[in-house]
Amino acid sequence: MLTIGQLAAYAGVTVRAVRHYHQIGLLSEPERDASGYRQYGATAVVSLIKIRTLASAGVPLSQIGQMLEADASTFNEAVHRIDSRLREEIERLQASRKQIAQLASGDSLALPPSVVAFLDRLREIGVSERVVEGERDGWILVAARWPDHIHEVMPGKLAQLDDPQLVRLYRILSETLKSGAGDDPRLEEAADILANLAEQAYTSGEMTHHDLAFDLVDALAAESIPRMLDLMRERGWSGWIRPERLAEPPG
Repeated sequence: MLTIGQLAAYAGVTVRAVRHYHQIGLLSEPERDASGYRQYGATAVVSLIKIRTLASAGVPLSQIGQMLEADASTFNEAVHRIDSRLREEIERLQASRKQIAQLASGDSLALPPSVVAFLDRLREIGVSERVVEGERDGWILVAARWPDHIHEVMPGKLAQLDDPQLVRLYRILSETLKSGAGDDPRLEEAADILANLAEQAYTSGEMTHHDLAFDLVDALAAESIPRMLDLMRERGWSGWIRPERLAEPPG
């Protein structure tokens, strides 16, 4: 006969676990001897090993009792159900691990590879990390709104980086953000470039339709350089990431 401590050690569990199994009715509690101690026999050892094995395999404690009493066919059906549940859980955890790994990679968090390649290209042409971070946050908003269409627009966005005018704009914004001067005279040149690009897009019919995602991106940009909104209004446009032509340019 074994004490509770000996039983637990033999089966590879803790005394606390044995007591819990008693409490929930999973393991029968034996009679106590004359000294008031529980005494366990071989049957209890076998039962506890079975419980430990099923619990270690991921079987919920609430189902172990039924499985121990089930016939072979019912037992196998229960095992298959549990295996299916565990497979789904493994897939969920693998997806979580992938997301966690992306946390260390910065740009790839919440963004598809095509956008990450675009951000890397910005760095290659000399755009500051602060501007790249702003672009990244903007693309996170857009990708969340149109996850299935990002791959369609990114080749065109990459091609636009061959435009010296746009490259100049990015470099001006990088320099002015670095200086921290809200009245930097180079912002006038940046606004001229933006207005010219907006005019080209308006003429070609490529202006972006109104959408909350672009409003949020515009808000992000405005938080970085508030003065750009005023400069764009002076040139007949509202906004600067998603500019819209004003009815009449201010005199």
